[in-house]
Amino acid sequence: MGYFFSSIMLGLALSAPVGPINAAQLNRGIHHGFFHAWLVGLGGMVGDLLFMLLIYFGLAAFLTTPLIKTFLWAFGFFILVYTGIESIAKAKKQLAGTNRVKASTKRKSFGTGFFMAISNPLNIVFWLGIYGAVLAKTSETLGNTQILIYSSGIFIGIMMWDVVMAGLASVFRKILTDRLLYLITITAGLSLIGFGLYFGYEAILLLQNP
Repeated sequence: MGYFFSSIMLGLALSAPVGPINAAQLNRGIHHGFFHAWLVGLGGMVGDLLFMLLIYFGLAAFLTTPLIKTFLWAFGFFILVYTGIESIAKAKKQLAGTNRVKASTKRKSFGTGFFMAISNPLNIVFWLGIYGAVLAKTSETLGNTQILIYSSGIFIGIMMWDVVMAGLASVFRKILTDRLLYLITITAGLSLIGFGLYFGYEAILLLQNP
């Protein structure tokens, strides 16, 4: 049980740092409520699960090839910049009092989180470094069942943080003024564009120095 609870804490700690998915959750929750923010986090979690499975089955080398990394940096650039620009445009429409802002679908909210997760090479390095190290250590002393329990604990921690972020976003939506919501949305959009530009820069570097 000690391993299990420590893995839950690890999952919480891994999810807490501010990144593209947290920014997207905040933005989606402000505009569309708790469930859409939660779906963004769920999509990101499914992407994380995909990486964990690939690492577990020994396919980490494929993820770190220059071609795949370049594709992921470029794909991440497109996803993040597009989402950031869409966020800023939506904020301006809402502040102006127009009703032209399209309702977000559940599939789109989930897809936003998922594609952000799988298109982020930092996620690959992150899971290789954290989960790969945990897997190497636990496999020396624990069986497959214990490893599965430990991995499940990590995901429970990630799910808990997902609910926390979705809750915060929906609370902000209810208690803040339109002006403050506008500023938060613009900040979230700019942060997504900033992450996207960084991804694009890394893609260019890899193309120049494969």
